[in-house]
Amino acid sequence: MRNNTKKKNITIQITIMTSLIVMEIIAFVGHQGPLALEQETNDTRVTNQWLNIMSNVKTFVVSNVFSPKIVDSAFIHPFAVVIGDCFIGKDVLVAPTAVCRADEGVPIHNGGYSNIQDGVILHAIDAVKVGINNDNKRFSQNGERLLGNDTRFDQGYAIFIGGNVSLAHDSVVHGPVWIGNNTIVGVKSAVLDSKIGNNVVIRLGSIVVGVEIQDNTLVPIGSIITNQTPVASLPSAIGNPSQHLNQGDLLNSQVLAKAYNNASIEK
Repeated sequence: MRNNTKKKNITIQITIMTSLIVMEIIAFVGHQGPLALEQETNDTRVTNQWLNIMSNVKTFVVSNVFSPKIVDSAFIHPFAVVIGDCFIGKDVLVAPTAVCRADEGVPIHNGGYSNIQDGVILHAIDAVKVGINNDNKRFSQNGERLLGNDTRFDQGYAIFIGGNVSLAHDSVVHGPVWIGNNTIVGVKSAVLDSKIGNNVVIRLGSIVVGVEIQDNTLVPIGSIITNQTPVASLPSAIGNPSQHLNQGDLLNSQVLAKAYNNASIEK
């Protein structure tokens, strides 16, 4: 008798547990269904209208409102953010979580065939305060620092990135900065208030602040350069195994930009 009672209790427990599991599955499926179809419903189509590319807001720092200027062949991932007076050139890839934010230091220029990889931050301090131009807070297109009274100041750049430049994962470029052609800024490196020449290789984890790096220079892994004195002793990138480090990134990024554009990613 006891065995029968025990078996009956076990059967009841199994039945209850099964019912609860079925109810949980029904509730889960019922919850997931509308979410899976949300982009097809009239009241949720706004989720397809990405707000990752937008104008800056008007403040005392930037008194005019600018929209990003993006060449059609560039690809901006929906999880990247481009704000304000940012120029994104031909075939540029702006990867997920990268940020080009021109709502304080403006403008920011990214030359053709370059790439802005995951987690990169492009930002600059304000070059104009209360209508007064700040000396040396902008560069000319040719890499000259501009005084506030220079007639070229208004056409200058808070950040100028040349062509065929790779900004690797989690790197930070904080203007005023000028970077020449065919240069790579390595993973988790930071460049602030500096001019970086053409064909420069900045290896991962380096910090470059307030200096000028000449063409064809290698900045070794983990370098910390905060004044001009150690720059003279930096090795040449020519003939170094890192000399062509940038080429693979450029090839991959340009292929990806074209492929993603061809995939018609909805924005």
